[in-house]
Amino acid sequence: MPPIDTTAAAFMAGLVTSLHCTVMCGPLSCSWAVNSGAGTAIFIRDTAFYHLSRLLAYGLAGAVAGAVGELPLRFFQHGAGLVLPWLIVILFAIVGMGLDAFIPKPAFLAGALRSVQNRAFRMKSGLRAALLGLATPLLPCGPLYLMLGLAMANGSALKGGGFSMAFGLGTLPLLALAQTQLHWLGGRISPGKLRGLQRGLALLTAVVLAWRLRDTLGGLPEGATPSCCHASL
Repeated sequence: MPPIDTTAAAFMAGLVTSLHCTVMCGPLSCSWAVNSGAGTAIFIRDTAFYHLSRLLAYGLAGAVAGAVGELPLRFFQHGAGLVLPWLIVILFAIVGMGLDAFIPKPAFLAGALRSVQNRAFRMKSGLRAALLGLATPLLPCGPLYLMLGLAMANGSALKGGGFSMAFGLGTLPLLALAQTQLHWLGGRISPGKLRGLQRGLALLTAVVLAWRLRDTLGGLPEGATPSCCHASL
């Protein structure tokens, strides 16, 4: 059976979860451009600043999570190789059933985000974009919390950071579309339709991954090495 690339699965998770975020979080991701008075070239530059700093923040948060999760994973016989793919299946199932909306959002993070935003809007557009990108992990976002939880199951800071950055790259296409075509999207695609599409794709992905992982339910044969680890990391 072909191995499951958990980095690709993280990218897919970012792409799927960003469907709903395109309309719901799109205005927030565009907020750094308010009153910037920037032309097209500066807007493109600042958009790049925002996404690069956002990916950096994801990578750092994932690396910390991976380092924290390294010790607990030693108690599992096969470490992250067997645990992580099934946790990814659970992530897609949670999003597909809409249960991510019930994940508690720490109030102190919302306060920290407001503080960063207030400070950012006193800066020039480039610095504002970069600072708001770095603050992205503070967003009250259920799928983001799930992603950081999965980063812990990667078993190391390096793999946790790579996993989180892959998730961030998956969110990039639709968020970039929202930043450039927000008014067009808002007038043609309702949040409800995007949410329904997101849930359908998430459930389908969960079923496909679970089917591919079905042979691992009994554990790995003695002496076998997990085929679903980060081969590229």
